[in-house]
Order: sequence, then structure tokens, then C-alpha cells
Amino acid sequence: MSGAGDNGTAGHRERLRARFLKGGADAMPDYELLELTLFAALPRRDTKPLAKALLARFGSFAEVIAAPRARLLEVKGMGETVANHLKVVEAAAQRLAKTGVMGRPALSSWTALLDYCTAAMARSEIEEFRVLFLDRKNVLIADEVQTRGTVDHAPVYPREIVKRALELSASALILVHNHPSGDPTPSRADIAMTREIVTAAKALSLAVHDHLVIGRAGHSSFKSLGLL
Repeated sequence: MSGAGDNGTAGHRERLRARFLKGGADAMPDYELLELTLFAALPRRDTKPLAKALLARFGSFAEVIAAPRARLLEVKGMGETVANHLKVVEAAAQRLAKTGVMGRPALSSWTALLDYCTAAMARSEIEEFRVLFLDRKNVLIADEVQTRGTVDHAPVYPREIVKRALELSASALILVHNHPSGDPTPSRADIAMTREIVTAAKALSLAVHDHLVIGRAGHSSFKSLGLL
């Protein structure tokens, strides 16, 4: 039997949904957008306390969605169902961002490309090195994570990258890796590794358009910094 509390929760949910439909996500603070997101996983529970607890722990809607499952489960009120739901939302956001760049000229879709790389890598707790492979018209034909490493290092093998480019009939590359520390400033090791890849690629007439370093604090471009 439903009680007054159930009716109050239902009314609150309807008001949030109406606000979202009228003004979109921009009209809502992070905690309300997170409440909306949690509705599907918690159909009969007040989601405001959990939404606020998650934001207190992680800081923003994006950080909550991207948080590792194990850390999400440390928050009081969380369970496997809710954690799974948030991971599905994260995967959907990444898939949507990727759709905006695959099969399109990368150099003329630069903002979308950066948005995708940020969504895919900025909040990862381990370092990942991915390569974006482009055809002769600079259309993005493949996006592949080459290696995953530790909190501050991912092994990179220039010969393997060049070999994969030839397998894909790629003509150019954009290198991308993340800094889990959040600071996107290239390290000396990043610079040395990039030079090795450029040398290996040049021998086979492959262009390296840029190397992007992605962090929570933003991104760095080797080309913009004059390092490429």
C-alpha cells in the first residue's frame, strides 16, 4: 500500500522530469541531473540523498559517472544495480562522443575529437595510450587503445604502432594518452617516446599529426607546443 512518502517521492520525480523536459540538462544542477539518472535504478526510493552523497565524494556529475565501480560501491546506499546503471550511462556517453568523430575528417572535427578523448580517457585511474588512425583524406578510420599501464606509465612500442597502421592502410596518426595525475603537461619520457614514433612512422611515409595528452585539468597538444 502506498503512503504519503511514496506520493511525495513520485511528485518530486515528476517535477524533476518536467523541469528537464522544459529546460534540458543545462537548467539543472548536477545533483538533480544525477537524481534523474538514478530514477531507473531506484524506482521506489528517494534518490536525492544518494545523489548528494555521490557528489560529495566525487565532486561532479561527470566524475560520478566515470568513477571506478569499486569506488562507487564504497558510498553508503550504493549497490551493484546502481553501479551497473552508472557504468551503462558512462558507456553510452562515450559511444555518443565516438559517433561524432568516427568516419569524419579528424582535423576539421577537432573539438569533437577532443571531447571524445576527454570522455574516454581523462578520468581513468591508469595510463592508456591510444592511436587514432586516419586515411589519406584524414578521415578517422580506427581508434585503438594500444597499451594500458599503471598510474603513471603505459609501455609504448613504435614498431607495433607502425605495423598496425600498415594493416589498416592508414596514412596518418594522432597519438593520444592520458595522465591520471590530472596534469596534461608532457613529460620528458612523453617527448622522447613521441620522437621515436615519428621516426618510425616517417620511414614508411606515415604522418603523425599530433600527440594529445589528456588530463582532468585539460589537454596538451604537442603540435601547439612546438614539440612536433
